[in-house]
Amino acid sequence: MSGVTTFETMGTVVSLRGATPEAASEVRAVFAGYDHRYSLYDPSSVLSRVADGSVRLADTPSEVRDVYALALDWRERTGGAFTPHRPDGVIDLSGVVKALATRDAGAVLDAASSGGDWMVSAGGDVLVRGHHRADDPWSVGVVDPAHRDTVVGVVRLEAPRRAVATSGTAERGEHIWRRATPTFVQATVIADDIVTADVLATAVVAGDEDDLRRLTSDADVDVLAFAADGTVWATPGAADTVRQVPAAP
Repeated sequence: MSGVTTFETMGTVVSLRGATPEAASEVRAVFAGYDHRYSLYDPSSVLSRVADGSVRLADTPSEVRDVYALALDWRERTGGAFTPHRPDGVIDLSGVVKALATRDAGAVLDAASSGGDWMVSAGGDVLVRGHHRADDPWSVGVVDPAHRDTVVGVVRLEAPRRAVATSGTAERGEHIWRRATPTFVQATVIADDIVTADVLATAVVAGDEDDLRRLTSDADVDVLAFAADGTVWATPGAADTVRQVPAAP
């Protein structure tokens, strides 16, 4: 398997395993394309021009309108826990575009490796195929939000559960638009696809206990959520998937 390739984009670091130099270059272009279209930090991006009023949303490329429609669909599916609108009304699609870029990067790696083993990690989003080693699935650590140097569990990703996303406030502070009194400080969602995992991880942190119950009953996902009061919530699937790591003596 090829070594590790890393690069910075979208305000985070992307790490690739199992990628040829050519595939890594193509993946970098995928992320750069999404960043160029949707970054609100780049005044020349399409979404920045929508935000400043110089371009109407209706006049943007169809792919931008399609991503916005996808975000609106997720708002409906999550009962508003996930939203593509900032409190000031500005359209912000960062809640879906990193996951979409990760999804498309996976398609690039699939084509380049002919279905071989690979992993792409972008911030808290991880998508894999195959195994790390023979009979050894890809594994992703879950960090204790109260003690960032402590791993409290390890998610072992095996098909069809190929995606995991973690959202929280421990590293970046309160960057998630909450619609209720903060209940959760971190959520890890394990799913078959990275967009579902990423959106629902954000929705859980943005919502409350009722949202968590509804989201986990409506969606085929496994969830490990850490409440602000120290309570840890785990769906049955997450309890089976996350292998607990013993505390250091």
